[in-house]
Amino acid sequence: MKHVYGWLLLTPAAILLVGFTHYPAAATLFDSLFSTGTVVRPSRFVGIGNYAALADDPIFWQVLGNNFWFALGTIPTSMTIAMLMAIWVNDRLPARALARMAYFTPTVLPMIAVANLWLFFYTPQIGLLDQINAALFNAPSHNWLGDPRTVLACTMVMVIWKEAGFFMIFYLAALQSLPPELEEAARMDGASRWYFFRRVTFPLLMPTTLFVLVNATINSFKLVDHLFILTKGGPDNASSLLLYYIYQVAFSFFDTAYASTLTVVLLLLLAGLALVQFQLIERRVHYR
Repeated sequence: MKHVYGWLLLTPAAILLVGFTHYPAAATLFDSLFSTGTVVRPSRFVGIGNYAALADDPIFWQVLGNNFWFALGTIPTSMTIAMLMAIWVNDRLPARALARMAYFTPTVLPMIAVANLWLFFYTPQIGLLDQINAALFNAPSHNWLGDPRTVLACTMVMVIWKEAGFFMIFYLAALQSLPPELEEAARMDGASRWYFFRRVTFPLLMPTTLFVLVNATINSFKLVDHLFILTKGGPDNASSLLLYYIYQVAFSFFDTAYASTLTVVLLLLLAGLALVQFQLIERRVHYR
């Protein structure tokens, strides 16, 4: 009877998990094996034809490369800044609550509002960045979002600014859960703050680091809203990322079968990255 009661408690969550996670993933995989149907031409089974077309798609490889550099630039930077901010606001400093609120504010702003805010920063001539460059360095105006050499970096800065405060909350909660006796014992032994952080604090923060790393990786592959406002993937797909390309293929080009193929690749990529992260970092994680 207890087993039946336990399964009944799990049933609502299991239904939601299957209905909104497992079934869409299976349906996407199934759709990727068919062509896109129309009113006059029904869909037909093409096997791995969509995957063969994906391998020959230069835009896909460009977007995948963009996403690689985007993840490489945003994940470690936002995590490092988040940890430094958490350590800073965890100390006894004046107006500590105000500092915490200031760091966390970008996280609660709507994504469209953030994109419009940074669009003002990057606008040529009248944007804040151009005005500062002109006032301090007498530099000419630059189209930051219209230059393929700078557009991806500009997007990275915006994402780091928005996500660092969110990750800071997790590190701050982890720091506040550490026993204060550890720091007192280290101080009595004459250990420096850097030595204590490197040998005690950072190892104890590894569970939080693993959690933040997985979330940061997922976030780096799901950026759509900001790109829609800032660049729409341009110029010449220089700022287009994988999920935005899926959005374009599905809702602008109406090729749902190819979009399903891209989605399957994205799911496999995220699953592989998560597996690697758990295999490499889980060994260094110490759960108290």
